[in-house]
Amino acid sequence: MSLLDPQAVYALWLRDVKRFVRTPSQVAGTLVFPLMFLVFLGTGFSDAALPGIPAGVEYIQYLVPGIVGFTMLFGASFGGATTALIQGSLVFLIAIPLGFRVANPLLLPVVAVVLLLLAVTFVGFGVALASQFSDTQGFGLLIQFIVFPIFFLSGALFPLSELPAVAQYLGRVNPLTYGVDALRGALVGASTYPLALDVLALGVSAAVMVAVGAWLFGRVESV
Repeated sequence: MSLLDPQAVYALWLRDVKRFVRTPSQVAGTLVFPLMFLVFLGTGFSDAALPGIPAGVEYIQYLVPGIVGFTMLFGASFGGATTALIQGSLVFLIAIPLGFRVANPLLLPVVAVVLLLLAVTFVGFGVALASQFSDTQGFGLLIQFIVFPIFFLSGALFPLSELPAVAQYLGRVNPLTYGVDALRGALVGASTYPLALDVLALGVSAAVMVAVGAWLFGRVESV
């Protein structure tokens, strides 16, 4: 059964939902790390004037889209699209009592589209990597080794413009960069690229990652 077969997609989605319902503590446990970033960095640098951050934008406003993006990356690569969307939404809701404010609520549907595209992108990424491993331990170690560079090279915590030129080039080919930038544009009203460009880049990355994941998964099944 192909990964792109509707029945296969539904079966994977249903598995994710059942896993979430049966083990909510495990899902909640994966929120600890992003929430630590949010609480400690968001409050610790609340009054700091960090270079590269747009004028008038508080660090908590700058940080929350990055942490939501990281949650989508981590959750989708390990757990699936549904789990990642739930986790990303929870981080967003928890950020509101910490001082985060949405600049334009009318753009929340755009936020939902961005989150969905991020989930699809990194589910495809996770499937592509998982298809190359016969044991979950090896997959877990490799994906953690890859996830954190993707996170740090996305502008989630600080502007890419403050990094060396090589890091900036790597950031420009990083799908999470455009996801975080799109979330900032829609939620905060401050982005590096036009919102339409961010969404287009995410759409392309989602299509490519799903295609690569399906192809690699199909090769393993045919062996």
